[in-house]
Amino acid sequence: MTACQGIGIGIAFGDRDVLKDVNITLTNKTRIALSGANGSGKSTLMKILAGVNKPDTGVISTPNNVRNYYLPQSGIVFQNKTLREEAEEAYKHIVELIKKMDEIGHELTHCSQDKHDRLLEEYNELHETITDSGYYNRDGEITKVLQGLGFNLLDFNKKSSDFSGGWQMRIALAKALLMKPSLLLLDEPTNYLDIEARDWLGSFLKNFSGGILIVSHDRFFLDQVVDHVAELFNGTLKLYKGNYTKYESLREIELEELLRRYKKQEEEIAKHENFIRRFKSKASKATQAQSHVKQLEKIERIEIPASMKKMKIEFPKPPHSGKKVVEIEGLSKSYGEHKVINNLDILVEKGEKIVIAGQNGAGKSTLLRMIAGVDSNYTGEIKLGTDVKVGYFSQDHGEKLNDENSILEELESESPLELIPKLRGLLGAFLFQGDDVFKQIKVLSGGEKNRVSLLKLLLKPFNLLILDEPTNHLDLGSKDVLLDALKDYEGTLLFVSHDRYFIERLADKVLHLENGTHKIYLGDYNYYRWKRDEENSGITEITENKEVKQTVLSRDEDKKLKNLIQKLERQEVELLDKIEKQGEKLSELQNMLGLEENYSDPVKATQIQSDIKKCQEIEDKLGEEWEATLLELEEAREKRGN
Repeated sequence: MTACQGIGIGIAFGDRDVLKDVNITLTNKTRIALSGANGSGKSTLMKILAGVNKPDTGVISTPNNVRNYYLPQSGIVFQNKTLREEAEEAYKHIVELIKKMDEIGHELTHCSQDKHDRLLEEYNELHETITDSGYYNRDGEITKVLQGLGFNLLDFNKKSSDFSGGWQMRIALAKALLMKPSLLLLDEPTNYLDIEARDWLGSFLKNFSGGILIVSHDRFFLDQVVDHVAELFNGTLKLYKGNYTKYESLREIELEELLRRYKKQEEEIAKHENFIRRFKSKASKATQAQSHVKQLEKIERIEIPASMKKMKIEFPKPPHSGKKVVEIEGLSKSYGEHKVINNLDILVEKGEKIVIAGQNGAGKSTLLRMIAGVDSNYTGEIKLGTDVKVGYFSQDHGEKLNDENSILEELESESPLELIPKLRGLLGAFLFQGDDVFKQIKVLSGGEKNRVSLLKLLLKPFNLLILDEPTNHLDLGSKDVLLDALKDYEGTLLFVSHDRYFIERLADKVLHLENGTHKIYLGDYNYYRWKRDEENSGITEITENKEVKQTVLSRDEDKKLKNLIQKLERQEVELLDKIEKQGEKLSELQNMLGLEENYSDPVKATQIQSDIKKCQEIEDKLGEEWEATLLELEEAREKRGN
């Protein structure tokens, strides 16, 4: 069932066309991620499809019997009702249907037979809609959704106005899920969610009965939810089949081809420009020079999407430190009667990359502040090792910048001399393009200030980095730039993040905090997850002969599976590349066959047809290999719990 359709959508801001002739059809089965660089128009398109904004050109059509719901990134505030009452508002439309059903029920008692049959049919349809909505089981549904998004039972009777902005958006998300619309349009729903809530939301949306169009900068979450990716580039929309990882693989192949064509075009442009420059003033060559000018004007310039440009940045080499970087003994911290950290003992050694894990309120950020020396109100001891220099980033660091400086001036003020020529490129990687670098700090949003603050920190030579949610306010490309830089970082890293993809590829050790207790896991994040599952539930399965069989993997088995997955991922990309090239070859042969000089010559035509057949056979075989590789890859990922 079509839930929303956009035809020929166009909108401009000033002289810039943000959307140009965009066509998109969304159904109650849609599972699409909306992708594109910052400023490409993702939120703009969302608002147009939701009916919040009108396009300059084109038409949006939504069937009368369809309910769609749009959840923006921020700005929703609830006031007077309790959390429980606000969640109940999600069923407001069902209450109206119940009233209507009751009215029909009353009318059925005194109407003609002809009208009776029609009303009875309408009554039954309403009853079915109400039953399918979950209204009669709403108490359980409300509890499940609110707890899944991180609220506890004690929160249910609190006033909604008592919750902070991030928690207000969780309330809005809960209501959106409970409404069960035909189509959900979600703009960055994971922004305010911790990793547990993100995992829960991903599982919920996988089984959601309606369609989904979603913008998110969480790659792991998108892979859980979507089966198509729609990319906005230069105002146009292109649809890719598969999850986000598959889209990136296909996009990488396209980028290679695009770069090849771009390079070839640049060479052609350079030849024309050289000829014009050398001979435009010579009368004898004026006609030829003008011909080159006309040819130059006809060239349709190839553009490289900013989101496809791979940028690598290198931060200053950290100074030498001793092997023992941080020693913590008997560390305890309380807020009133609530003990957040109790008798923590841990040794952090040089070169380790440790993620602090645990639910909201477990003390993750508190621990980072104490190690960084920002919070000294604790008992126990924190000792920094020899020559340890600490760099600390938190979500309030953006407020410590000089408001009167431009972004570029703020970075230049403390940047090593050798990095100053690279600052424009670094700022581009952190989403400050072109003239953005000359904006004053005081006009930036909180998220923009945090990006400047993070980059400013990374420009300095620290050998212990303490980072609290460094990926907030970064898009996927920027996260990859930061991830690659931190993977190459030779110092020691302690961090908190709610981005699972980022954690999985960076952490080599996990410190778990829970109810004042702590435990170290000597392995990566996947190892930590299955160990936690084993500890919490003793994962077992009962075989037919009633024997108990362990289903968790040993560390060696997990490592073998991880290596196999990496190998299969490489094979998948290589096969996709071969399929792409084989398709190009097949297209060339089919074009050759269409030429009169070939199809009119029986010998040539026969040879080309033979080549086409062979090419198709190779392409089919490669397709079978790719499908087998993909199946094996999915099985390996499932075994490992990816």
